[in-house]
Amino acid sequence: METPNLSYINTMARGDESFVEKIIGVIKGEFYQEIEVYKNNFSDRNFKLAAENVHKIKHKISILGLEKSHVVANNHENNLKEEVHELHGDFMEIVKVIEDYLVTI
Repeated sequence: METPNLSYINTMARGDESFVEKIIGVIKGEFYQEIEVYKNNFSDRNFKLAAENVHKIKHKISILGLEKSHVVANNHENNLKEEVHELHGDFMEIVKVIEDYLVTI
């Protein structure tokens, strides 16, 4: 499993630490809420809405430097649109890695 990092954020920030803090704050503020909405939509078998949730979440996955995980999330999003949910477990593993990382930064 890949390890999340701040490389992309630091590149965008160009040394502006307040920018880094703002982006991290936005990610932390939105990520947990988006995951809860995703879980609710998924458990309600509303796969089309769950796909929309994954679409929002996958941008955070990318920003945290998780390129392979972004591919999984993209595939999961596309599968959900077809009501196929075989990548849910893999997606939730990615979510767990991100959740664990976010408490450290």
